[in-house]
Amino acid sequence: MLYLDNAATTPVRPEVLEAMMPFLTRWYGNPSSHHTVGEAAAGALADARARVARILGMRAGDIVFTSGGTEANNLAVKGIAIAAHARRGASHVITSAIEHESILESVDYLARIHGFSVSRLPVDGDARIDPGDVAAALREDTALVSVGYANNEVGTVQDVAAIAAAAHARGVPVHIDAVQAAGWLPLDAAALGVDAISLAGHKLGAPKGMGLLAVRGRIPIEPVLHGGGQERGRRSGTENVAGAVGLATALELAEADRAASALRVSGVRDAFIGGVLAGVTTATLTGDRVHRLPGTASFTFARTSGEAVLLELERRGVVSSSGSACAAGSDEPSHVLVAMGIPAELAQTAVRFTFGHDTRVDPGELTRAVQASVAAVQSGA
Repeated sequence: MLYLDNAATTPVRPEVLEAMMPFLTRWYGNPSSHHTVGEAAAGALADARARVARILGMRAGDIVFTSGGTEANNLAVKGIAIAAHARRGASHVITSAIEHESILESVDYLARIHGFSVSRLPVDGDARIDPGDVAAALREDTALVSVGYANNEVGTVQDVAAIAAAAHARGVPVHIDAVQAAGWLPLDAAALGVDAISLAGHKLGAPKGMGLLAVRGRIPIEPVLHGGGQERGRRSGTENVAGAVGLATALELAEADRAASALRVSGVRDAFIGGVLAGVTTATLTGDRVHRLPGTASFTFARTSGEAVLLELERRGVVSSSGSACAAGSDEPSHVLVAMGIPAELAQTAVRFTFGHDTRVDPGELTRAVQASVAAVQSGA
């Protein structure tokens, strides 16, 4: 089987599992406990926090470990916006029409429960946000700008540095959802000019159920979870020490090989894209051709069913997806593709292929599998 759904999740790397094992077996203590086992766990947690912070160009105290990317995005959007509302009456947030559901539903919550107004910026046909639109949407009461660094469905990469510059000119903090970007794109917060970054371990070769929000200490944030006061009061709950160690290890491994891996995988991706576009007359590439994640190739196939193509591909040994795993099972067309101006009927034919850092594949063989699958679906076979 050829697994090409790495944007949904990745396998746990052996080095990550090895690093985690001592904190699942011998040093399993609660890091808040004041005894040898607990103190060993606390030390490992502090070390993981510092390792992550170095890669993100932030301080160890800026790192908040969470249960994953969804919680990190919720904490960023709700926590920063609500704190800004309490401190200075800010009641406006800016995002885009193509964000992950954890962003979109968080801003909907702010509007519904707390009376915020929301600017959902449009994107062009390649799913790019115009930084000028961000500048135009800013108001005196804007609490936060929150955008995805790279889109989870089509792989388009945003110019977050320009977006951040526009927001900072008006004193507005910027959060980026970097869940899909991690391991492929630079993550240094200072170079990007951003104030908060969300990550998820299972996109990097760490287990599911572990993520983080890095938020600069000068940015007030209201916790979403209350209770024990862990994570400097920003996220209560006993910390997942083994998960934090695994996330730090996975992030370090990905960062060490990032440039070489991105170059290799993007070459495979481009050969595959070229083959599909040349060999499947109904295929259209979605997302920006240049500003794209190295591992993402997404298409629509007119006059087919995307789900039928996926089933035929799996029968031929290729596993991929129709888009975001978080929206799997929905009968609605992708909100990302619709926002890009793609008709709803065509959007429902989408298929997304996402390569991992260790994916080894002959682009020609994969292209032939796609050609055969699309032909089989169109013929009703």
